Amino acid sequence: MTNIIEFSGVTKDFGQGRGIFDVSMSLKPGTVFGYIGTNGAGKTTTIRSLMGFLKPGRGTIRVKGRDAWRDATELKHYMGYIPGQIEFPRFRTGTQFLQYYGKYLEIGDFTYMERLIGLLQLDPSANLRRMSKGMKQKTAIVAALMGDQEILVMDEPTTGLDPLMRDVFLKLIREEKAKGKTIFMSSHSFEEIEEVCDTAAIIHKGRVVDTVDVDKIRNPENKWFRITFNTAWDRADFVDRFRFDTVKIVGGRSCEVSIPSMDIMILLSHLKGYLLCEFQEKHTTLETYFKEAIRKGE
Repeated sequence: MTNIIEFSGVTKDFGQGRGIFDVSMSLKPGTVFGYIGTNGAGKTTTIRSLMGFLKPGRGTIRVKGRDAWRDATELKHYMGYIPGQIEFPRFRTGTQFLQYYGKYLEIGDFTYMERLIGLLQLDPSANLRRMSKGMKQKTAIVAALMGDQEILVMDEPTTGLDPLMRDVFLKLIREEKAKGKTIFMSSHSFEEIEEVCDTAAIIHKGRVVDTVDVDKIRNPENKWFRITFNTAWDRADFVDRFRFDTVKIVGGRSCEVSIPSMDIMILLSHLKGYLLCEFQEKHTTLETYFKEAIRKGE
């Protein structure tokens, strides 16, 4: 099996431009896959279709080689899930819910569940209905991870978490990745996707407009530097002497230079003897890439 999850031309049309349209993408086993888009772009519809809660109007979704809609019940045993809108069954406390869910998953040893509860600083004895948004989110995270399933599907999993708990959650994702888990995660946070994902797909108005190797965002082949010289004459002299890839003049004393990452020392050697007011790397972020992809999608 090459791909553990595969979307092929999936459409779920709710009318008036709402839904997802001709979505095709795939995940290899052990991949952490980020799914990003604005509100209403189709992220939750995609995830609910993947979980077998919605039947595509056209196209197919296969998980472990099986149909996500037709074989949804059987596939649940392989998939941990954090929904975007959390609604728990009618249990009085979080402990009762987690214990019941653990029996459904046929968990015999609750050691890992207890570790998750400790790391997330969750009090599961609290009244389930009266829990804060953050406490409910922590409970959902514990429920999704405690079964140690090989596929994790998460719809905005850090919603309601404070910055400290967000960092704990991302640490857990790295641990799950190290175990070889396949993770499909939507998020509003570009930083989260950059930190833990291998690949990210960008969805806009129900269509996947681009898929990017996140490592190429973190470690680009070329780097941009903004350089401001002490005088305009120095800038002109440097531009005249420096015959490397791309040099863009952006002001009387400033220019921008693009060079392969491996050749930074060559750039520094060319700058010897010049007085500089500024030397700053211009980082390309996933957010920048996202905005450009959306612009092209329009």
